[in-house]
Parts: sequence; C-alpha cells; structure tokens
Amino acid sequence: MFERYYRELLNFLSRSVQDRDTAADLAQESYARVLAAQQTGEAVQDPRALLYRTARNLVIDQHRRSSIRAELETAAPAAGDEPALEHLPGPRTLEPETILASREGLAALVATIDQLPPRCREAFMLYKFDGLSYAQIAEHMGISTRTVEMQLQIAMEACWRCQDRLDGVAHARHGRARTRRAKS
Repeated sequence: MFERYYRELLNFLSRSVQDRDTAADLAQESYARVLAAQQTGEAVQDPRALLYRTARNLVIDQHRRSSIRAELETAAPAAGDEPALEHLPGPRTLEPETILASREGLAALVATIDQLPPRCREAFMLYKFDGLSYAQIAEHMGISTRTVEMQLQIAMEACWRCQDRLDGVAHARHGRARTRRAKS
C-alpha cells in the first residue's frame, strides 16, 4: 500500500498544505493511522479511501493548529512577554484516552452491525454507507418500502443501544422519540 499510493498522497498533501516537509509528515502519519486501524482486526474495504480520508482529517487539524498559532501570535503582548505555545493543551482528540475510547466505540458499533440479521444489516449498509433511498433499497432487495423502514428501525435501535451502553445510559429511555428520529 505504501509504495502504491505514497507519491500520489504526498502530491495531494503538498497541494493542501503548501509545504513538502509538512506534507511528508502528514503522509507518514496517515499511513501509521491506517496501519493501526488494520492491525486492530477491522476489515478495511478500501485502504486508499481510508488513507485519503485520514490525510484530509490531518490537513484539517494542521490548518486549525496553524490558525490558532496565528491568532496567538497576533494577540501576543509586547516582545518578550509572548506566551509559551508549548504549554498550551493540545486538541482533546489527540489524547490517548480519547483515541482509545474512539477505537473501542467503533469496534463496538461494528460488532453491533455484524450481529444484525443479514437482511437488516444489508438494508442498513445500503442506506448508511451506499446512500440509497428507502425506495432504492426496497427495489434492490426485492422487498417493500415499509419493510425497509422496519429493518432500518431495528438497525438504528441496535446502534442507539450500543451507543447508550458506551455512554453508560440506561435502556429505559428508548421509544417513540428515537423511532421518529430514525426517519429524519
């Protein structure tokens, strides 16, 4: 994967950040994150897409850091009284606990989807990942639109229960409010 996409990814990143060294660092970090995702046992259907999505997210983070630095530099007091940038907290998304919780949450959600009945899982995947409408799913699967709605409701309830378990929320609050949101 590295040899196949590296130059292409590096050129993409170079255009995005306008600095070849920063682009090389971001490309390396992108590969490291994709490799880490693959090593968790998660199936990566399209490594190139995941690589580019990861790279885009890193570029966004890079731009945010740059804009924060620029704001701090323009708002800095007189020379010599500048705040030490190295003492500012980093983004919460880069904290090890947050990264671990995110990976565990993703693994739990993937396991929940894998445990859905096959037709329910298929409808869910077509809707959430392929972006098909209820009518398109019904035609593709040879079922009624109402059956698609019911299958998606079952799948969404399972995902919400999984999220509630991760958040430590009791299951008693599920009901009509969640059912209505599933259609929006």
